Amino acid sequence: MENRFKGRSLAVIDDFSIAERRYLFEQTKILKEAILNNDEATLERFRINDPDFGIYEIFLEPSTRTRESFRNAAKFHRSKVNDLATESSSFNKGESYADTINTLAGYHNGLFIVRSKLEGVCRWLEEESAAFALRNNLKEKPVFINAGDGKHEHPTQELLDEFSFIEDNGWSTKSIHLALVGDLYHGRTVHSKADGLRIFDKVKIDLVAPPELSLPEAYYLKMLENGFEVRTFNSIEEYLKGGEIANKWYFTRPQLERMGEKILKREDELRGTITFRRQFMTLLPEGTKFYHPLPRHREHPTIPTFLDDTPLNGWEQQSINGMYVRIVLLALVAGKVGDDFVTDEPLRERLDEEYIFEVPPQPSKKKEPYSEGVRPIYEGLVIDHICRGDDPASIRRHMALISKVMNLDEGKGGEWVSTSHKDPNLYKGIIFRPGIHKLERRDLKRLAAAAAGCTLNIIEEGKVAAKYRTHLPPRIYNFDDLACNNEACISHPSHNEGVPARFERTKDDRYSCAYCGTIHTFKEIWK
Repeated sequence: MENRFKGRSLAVIDDFSIAERRYLFEQTKILKEAILNNDEATLERFRINDPDFGIYEIFLEPSTRTRESFRNAAKFHRSKVNDLATESSSFNKGESYADTINTLAGYHNGLFIVRSKLEGVCRWLEEESAAFALRNNLKEKPVFINAGDGKHEHPTQELLDEFSFIEDNGWSTKSIHLALVGDLYHGRTVHSKADGLRIFDKVKIDLVAPPELSLPEAYYLKMLENGFEVRTFNSIEEYLKGGEIANKWYFTRPQLERMGEKILKREDELRGTITFRRQFMTLLPEGTKFYHPLPRHREHPTIPTFLDDTPLNGWEQQSINGMYVRIVLLALVAGKVGDDFVTDEPLRERLDEEYIFEVPPQPSKKKEPYSEGVRPIYEGLVIDHICRGDDPASIRRHMALISKVMNLDEGKGGEWVSTSHKDPNLYKGIIFRPGIHKLERRDLKRLAAAAAGCTLNIIEEGKVAAKYRTHLPPRIYNFDDLACNNEACISHPSHNEGVPARFERTKDDRYSCAYCGTIHTFKEIWK
């Protein structure tokens, strides 16, 4: 049976399914017990034991905990580990990420552990290096593990967090009630939980942070989409007065230094809202555990050190679990374990659906079928129902974008804002262009992407010869003028990496960047 883990990358936590993660945790439990009991026979079952299995650590941001736990995991496997000297590397000379990684892959390094301020970098490198390996007949495509990318995700931290929660839950995944406390805005370890906690059948989340540090909308909406019960509180003090209190608390370090002078002037006030105090002890449910992706802030720990010797301390075992989880992760992607994994969980299906519909043109009963003030066109095209329901100023702005996207800026024609015949307060936009316009399928895709919900009318000899209605496409890609508006994304034009922007439709009919996960409307994805 084929090992479905071998050669897999982990760019976001959702790259491993719920069943796959549960298997990983079962294996981690076995490994941990074997290490504690010095069961060498069991440990050998996990060891890669291949000195040619090359692992490269590329940490473009400082790290102690993640970097060293991976290094010690590799030592367990008796695999070679290289460390890219980022201070003198080509990254600092303005050279391409893809070229640098492909060069190292060509030297028989099969696995790259990458931490970067750029979001989505592992997803891009996974795609680009797979093509490089195919072009150059490499034995295997490189594997990439995201060790933290900007404010996006930290999937291996999420793995060890989930393992620790389940361990302290008596190995049950039926339910979890978790308070997320601290900097939920910057905290990539928190962001990974929006999908990661789906491993539990029932999830209740309490978000405890002042508005300045609150969870970004994209992750909040994802929690709701995943069926989590979510509550919000502005401080620990407010939370402890709010009724049912979680028996698991996950703290993160506030990164106020990233937020400017106005925030720093309120530093003590903001820190006070998310720092646990001695007087709160009696308000906690019995059996409560605290967690933290160590290390804590030396001067301002959100979990004060007086709690180290109390039963609340779950963060130390959580940290120790990091090496165990990463040992098993490396064993899985190397194909050393995983042959016995069996699941009836279906593979995630790619969303494919038609979004351009040709409809029979209906004979118009009016002399001017499109709008007051717009003369009928003898030959040309009319794009109707643009941004229906928006205000006139927004409609005009978007019609200018559509005209640019569809290369309709040259020549005669114009734009018009009209109202519905049934509701004079319901506005819509119309673009009309006389002349012959040959539209291919690709052009119709562009129109659907830029003006979803519109109707395209092709006019010949004064009649509607063809009519198309557009819906939101499930994916948008392969257009040079697309761009993610997150400046930290690997695909953002400012980084000059040549990464083609790609978007996937969300459940609420917006678009998520395939690299960094930033949410856009269909109006916001064009340069």
